[in-house]
Amino acid sequence: MGAAAGGVVAMATVRDLFGGYPLVKMLSRLALVSGLAPVIAPVLGSQLLLVVDWRGLFVFLAAFGFLVLVANALFLRETLPASARHARGHSTVRQRYGALFRDRIYVGAVIIAGANFSALFAYLSSSSFLFQDVYTLSAQEYGILFGINSVGVIVGVQSSSRMQKRIGPQWIIAGATIVQLVAAVAIIVLDASGAGFLGIAIPLWFFIAACGFNFPAISALALVRHGHEAGTAASVLGAANFGVAGIVSPIVGLFTITNAIPMAGVMVVAIVIAIAVLWTIVRPATVPPLEA
Repeated sequence: MGAAAGGVVAMATVRDLFGGYPLVKMLSRLALVSGLAPVIAPVLGSQLLLVVDWRGLFVFLAAFGFLVLVANALFLRETLPASARHARGHSTVRQRYGALFRDRIYVGAVIIAGANFSALFAYLSSSSFLFQDVYTLSAQEYGILFGINSVGVIVGVQSSSRMQKRIGPQWIIAGATIVQLVAAVAIIVLDASGAGFLGIAIPLWFFIAACGFNFPAISALALVRHGHEAGTAASVLGAANFGVAGIVSPIVGLFTITNAIPMAGVMVVAIVIAIAVLWTIVRPATVPPLEA
């Protein structure tokens, strides 16, 4: 719960301070951290277990939490302008949620966010079994693969933020979801045809990079018009990201991981939902352009 609150406050703080394209730039930096965290965390945890037992992980988390608390007390100030704290039509919880759920673009962005994270968590929840048990990678080799895939997230996030100077976030999502669908289908086809490790790893890298393209674009699409209820908007978006992904990712575990098809199958379903929502609910051509 503490970690979830931190993510929501960070997004709301960025929305309080920035709008238009500056918001996109800051959200891209935030997305880089939030997108890399679930990818890097398992690797970091496994390395810590080389020097401490499982109890030591909680000591490390407690120390990290204390540092965050100190930084919060010293550096974080109120970011919502006083004039916006009691804006008409946005002062009660009911009004704030009403403003969000009457906005089809926001609702669509939230669903797309949940689908994007569900696809990513399908990879996170199954990759260790797939690559270590099926493709017999050592723990060190698997860590290297994880690192290479993390580079894909970095490339995607940074490229997405730069592209949004000229291309609306909805069009970036449109392109990225197509890449994700093609990559996930390629994993299924190549795995079924016996293409081996590289036949899985290469399209998987492009899939994860496309996730990186989506992170800042989805956040910008969802938050740019909701400065008056930034905290509420960020909380719903965060709940969709991790709540839906937490429910969906165990589905992969229902299958015996003897190949990449269960993982890629969940990815395909999630991205098909994202594409359908983008074109039927968000409707990219109707999204207003970002302000400079």
